[in-house]
Amino acid sequence: MTKNQKTAKSTKQVPSKKGGPFDPAYMRPSEYREEKTPAVRPKDAATLILVRHDDNAPRILMGKRAASHKFMPNKYVFPGGRVDIADSRIKPARDLTRTVQRQLMDRMRGTPSLARARSYALAAVRETFEETGLVVGAPNTGAAPKSRHADWHAYFQQGALPDLSKFDMIARAITPPYRNRRFDTRFFMGDASTILSDMHDTAGASGELLDLHWLTVDEARDVDLPNITRMVIAEIESRLQAPKDAAKRPVPFVYFRGAKPIQDKIKV
Repeated sequence: MTKNQKTAKSTKQVPSKKGGPFDPAYMRPSEYREEKTPAVRPKDAATLILVRHDDNAPRILMGKRAASHKFMPNKYVFPGGRVDIADSRIKPARDLTRTVQRQLMDRMRGTPSLARARSYALAAVRETFEETGLVVGAPNTGAAPKSRHADWHAYFQQGALPDLSKFDMIARAITPPYRNRRFDTRFFMGDASTILSDMHDTAGASGELLDLHWLTVDEARDVDLPNITRMVIAEIESRLQAPKDAAKRPVPFVYFRGAKPIQDKIKV
């Protein structure tokens, strides 16, 4: 059996829980902000939820964060990470839809701009490529664009260009102020048909996410998840159950006032 065959097999299996029930609200003491220190300013971040429709039930790609991670160790999450300054310099093959542009600029910190909105979705593409090895985008028949950013350079060498027109924004969440690492994360959802590479071949993954799996919604609920990921999975399920109404659904926006969570909506 080849390395790629082993990888393909592993992405189809469902991760099993070891031991008793887990507590989705559990955090290590080291994840809490020290008392009497000011709250950390959230950093912009983005996540991409890829959905397969080639099985009996839709499947979403998730991976387990390594135990060594200081933020949400051992939790199953979607590929994603921090927005990099290089992301705002990348030109996509096709841009975000007008609806997604408006949603991303709603209550954007600082001066709202399309360039910043675009950088969130581009970060999701780049982080997905880095963490899973999967190339999401449109085929590039011309010369590969140049980028000094190592991950973008490697992405362009795969003969791809980012296609942001295929993404929907389905959630936004800001990490609670009592954590020592905080992110203002935009969650995007796209169809797995936008993957130009073999969707089971994750041999090029960076290793940040372990145990990459294509899971049904029910299977995803049965692994160790952060609370916010549970909320996002519920939103995914609602959109998959009523795809014709998905374009009209407001986007959940969770943030905090002090220690109190606020569940808001970003309207279409």
